[in-house]
Amino acid sequence: MKFPIRLSGRRKLVALTGASTLVVAGLITIPATMAHAAPGCDITYTTNDWTEGAGTGGFTGTVVVKNTGDAITSWTLKFAFPGGQTFTQGWSANWTASGANVTATNLPWNGALGTGASTSLGFNGRWTGSNPKPTAFTLNNVACTVGGVTPTASPSTPASPSASPSTPASPSASPSAPASPSASPSAPASPSSSPTVPGVKVDNPYSGARGYVNPEWKAKAESVSGGSRVSNTSTAVWLDRIAAIAGTSGSSSNGSMGLADHLDAALAQYNAGSGPLTVQFVIYNLPGRDCAALASNGELGVDELPRYKSEYIDPIAAIMGQSKYAALRIVAIIEIDSLPNLVTNLNIAKCQTMNNNGGYVKGIGYALNKLGAISNVYNYIDAAHHGWIGWDTNFGPSALKFKEAATAEGSTVDKVHGFIANTANYSTLVEPYFTIGTSVNGTSIRQSKWVDWNQYVDEQSFAQAFRTRLVSEGFPSNIGMLIDTSRNGWGGSARPTAASTSTVVDTFVNQSRIDRRIHAGNWCNQSGAGMGERPRANPATGIDAYVWVKPPGESDGSSSLIPNNEGKGFDRMCDPTYTGNGLNGNNLTGALANAPISGAWFSAQFAELMANAYPPLS
Repeated sequence: MKFPIRLSGRRKLVALTGASTLVVAGLITIPATMAHAAPGCDITYTTNDWTEGAGTGGFTGTVVVKNTGDAITSWTLKFAFPGGQTFTQGWSANWTASGANVTATNLPWNGALGTGASTSLGFNGRWTGSNPKPTAFTLNNVACTVGGVTPTASPSTPASPSASPSTPASPSASPSAPASPSASPSAPASPSSSPTVPGVKVDNPYSGARGYVNPEWKAKAESVSGGSRVSNTSTAVWLDRIAAIAGTSGSSSNGSMGLADHLDAALAQYNAGSGPLTVQFVIYNLPGRDCAALASNGELGVDELPRYKSEYIDPIAAIMGQSKYAALRIVAIIEIDSLPNLVTNLNIAKCQTMNNNGGYVKGIGYALNKLGAISNVYNYIDAAHHGWIGWDTNFGPSALKFKEAATAEGSTVDKVHGFIANTANYSTLVEPYFTIGTSVNGTSIRQSKWVDWNQYVDEQSFAQAFRTRLVSEGFPSNIGMLIDTSRNGWGGSARPTAASTSTVVDTFVNQSRIDRRIHAGNWCNQSGAGMGERPRANPATGIDAYVWVKPPGESDGSSSLIPNNEGKGFDRMCDPTYTGNGLNGNNLTGALANAPISGAWFSAQFAELMANAYPPLS
């Protein structure tokens, strides 16, 4: 994280002493305004209210403070709630509250307000009965005029948290960028035109936070016997086509809840408990998406980057940036199965096309720039998995490609909060019975057919090493890694309980490895897989969290051709009878039979994932 440059106490003392000496000597004259600053201020106060029950609810308040007097270098704003409301959390100021009385003081970057300059502050609160607006404000103990206090509708009829916002920005319009802490506070974004709220991101959005429980996935999980054991686990919401932003009805792979519906539900969960709440969304709709596979090919053609920007990313940013959601920690998982294809699969024509036209790099850069400008959105770029880019020939070039995307379309590396490994994949978290340095009868396990000269044998060692490489390429030193553990537990009766005693390297590895796939290149609905570590923050050095980004029970792809109008193709890697290709060493796919299209509910797989969970479910 970066902070404004501050003068040390000693440098401040020298500066002040020097000025005093000049005054005493008569070499400078103190302007009259320094001794007699003429105060003045005007306040615009607006709220976004919602109900959560009979006569109760919450609200997001926005206060625009305009200095109408002489220039000031610091300020203290005070007001009191008139209707018994309570303050819960604020941003862009140091906030304190005692009963109805609320005080806000400036932060280092917004304390200096010239004549006519403004700064915008925000906070969340609770109301009971009604939410009348305060009409008396003081700035530095001087009464302010209140130009923006106007009557609003009673909170008894606001938009319900389960409904989409009534006035979102047009999908074809780009949301305004938030006021940056490094920008001058004299020209803040107007709260009536900008959906974003300025603030400072926390280092780890998962630390100390609860996770959003998707009610649609929860209901599916509980439809399977034993599913209630995990149904309150936080899982990500996949926005894998334009229609998913508003929500779909009658779809087999998306629910009726759209982005705003999920954010409203997350806000209700946040207000119903205590402490921060993190909600995760997979941003997954690049033009020419998933160029090396068919099951998850998307709706946008290889040359439809403009549509991706205006019809997909822009409306997502407009909704996420609404001030009512400012209290939520929103994690955006950016475009899985994309950039590494530009390193490893350029022999595939579609991947070569996306490399040549810049669609992936520009699309990801645009998404990072738009979403990263929102103060409570945390971008994590997909970093594939060890079985894809763990080889020396792929490892470094992938880091360079990620840097290229992170600095495209106006983005910077500072808009990348971290990376995620193993998204929607099955690679085991840690192999307990061998490491990359293990030798068997004098032969390195790297020579085994399973490891195949890779530098890593599991996801955690890969993620930690890749983080180090990314920092060396110019990403911030405090970036964190996520690991998707939703389906990499590999428990059950097939799980090894000790290292093999074989002296043959292939036999040793195959008998010792936790990951029971036929080949590490197999990725579709893997037979024998189980739920892995439950989501938790700070589990290991450099790892922000274990997460469930792929909701267990949602299919990776259909095991046979299923015609549909949702952009979901048929990939033979999801067919259990297919004997493979060069991407999986010409092995059987290990996929489950009778699978629906990608994203659709696959109850048989969910039951198997529970049965093979590790740690086991209680």
